[in-house]
Amino acid sequence: MGSSQETSGDGAKKTGDGVVYLRKKITLLRAISLTIGTIIGSGIFISPKGVLKNSGNVGLSLLIWVASGVLSMCGALSYADLGTSIKKSGGHYILLLETLGPVPAFLRLWAEFVMIRPANIAVVCLAFGRYFIEPLYVPCNAPTTAVKLVSAIGIAFLIALNCWSVSWSANLQTIFTVLKLFAIALIIIPGMVALAEGKTENFQDAFDTNSLALDKIPLAFYSGMFAFGGWFYITFVTEEVINPERNIPITVIVSLIIVTICYLLTNVSYYTVLTTSEVLTSEAVAMTFADYTVPQIAPVISLLVAMSCFGALNGGIFASSRMLFAASREGHWPNLFSMIHIRRHTPLPALLLMMPLVFLMIGIGDLYGLLNFYSFSRWLFMGLVTIGLIVHRRRHPDLPRPFKVPLIIPIVFSTMCLFIVGLSLYADPVNTGIGCLITLSGVPVYYITIHKQLLPPRLRETINLLTLKMQVLMEVIPQEIKTY
Repeated sequence: MGSSQETSGDGAKKTGDGVVYLRKKITLLRAISLTIGTIIGSGIFISPKGVLKNSGNVGLSLLIWVASGVLSMCGALSYADLGTSIKKSGGHYILLLETLGPVPAFLRLWAEFVMIRPANIAVVCLAFGRYFIEPLYVPCNAPTTAVKLVSAIGIAFLIALNCWSVSWSANLQTIFTVLKLFAIALIIIPGMVALAEGKTENFQDAFDTNSLALDKIPLAFYSGMFAFGGWFYITFVTEEVINPERNIPITVIVSLIIVTICYLLTNVSYYTVLTTSEVLTSEAVAMTFADYTVPQIAPVISLLVAMSCFGALNGGIFASSRMLFAASREGHWPNLFSMIHIRRHTPLPALLLMMPLVFLMIGIGDLYGLLNFYSFSRWLFMGLVTIGLIVHRRRHPDLPRPFKVPLIIPIVFSTMCLFIVGLSLYADPVNTGIGCLITLSGVPVYYITIHKQLLPPRLRETINLLTLKMQVLMEVIPQEIKTY
């Protein structure tokens, strides 16, 4: 048996006839580490500013944090229901394809790689760059150019690492998850100590309505739910999860309970030590908090926060490349992107595609403008996925469902997503309108993709030749064994 089959260090199984394919290697612990590691990134360290600014007061901002956690749990449970019955990797794309059909699935794919993924990575990257070099410029703010340069170097390193080794990126993810929980603890403990000592003056008028603006509440939810973004990544790698019927539901439930508690206690700590104006004027809330509590460890917290962002980037890059991989496998994207490296066993073309737009959005730079820019499409399609769950139940009533949620859960999540998206068009029409137009620009691309035979013969030959040349250059081949 040992002579006919061997396992490579990167988790791909190589059989005696040379066939290479990715095997199931994501255990429950690794799945929880991936999920927590991608949820806790920059959001909790930059989003308190966005949530507080748009909610108007401390009390409502805390309620929005809790509501964001509950809403995320509804979405995660719905995704777990679909993920354990469909059992294909690809996340949002594959779930839309199997429930609502190819057009919404392709538009989600288009929005993901033209707008959502690059903007998401850029937001977290810029936070990483700021926290990483902020201690070098104390008491001044770090220069914007330096932040962008460090951000670009960081994302280039992570994409290179994911191209090089699945094992290295997975091990790095586990380390970063431990570090980010340690960083959260360094914020929660001093805050809870101060609260226990009677420092409650910042909570005296917690629900003051003087600065309340109802039309800004959707943007406060955007900031809060951005901090919870990442609970869906486990469905991007379903085919690689050991016993997905059991481990996917446990992963999302345990991860979101841990993260919601951490986020709530972290924000209580912020508001205990810092005033509303201090939170709103701070460019790096966690650093300002450290300066007020234990100044000696402020550089340590800054570095830990940077590592937290780095870990979220690593997990997001690892998971999202599987969506493009799956779409190419389904025929909705050029064949090159469904190929893996013959020795490294990584989806090299899918990983490299993300780099140009990420660098462009890092250059644009406005953190909160980027966040609002892509939130429209992101939450619109999440709502459509959970609507798809309801449709899928009606179309396939006899399909085995190892994990089945009450329909009220996807109904609540879908309604809230569509409601917030609608209000965001009113509250921030420019950014959300641009996001809508970019998403719809995928319609003609979809028809070109599925009707390749209508392209001029010379163009088809050129595309095929270019694909072959790139395949040889990158040393990639199609996955040769079906894994779903």
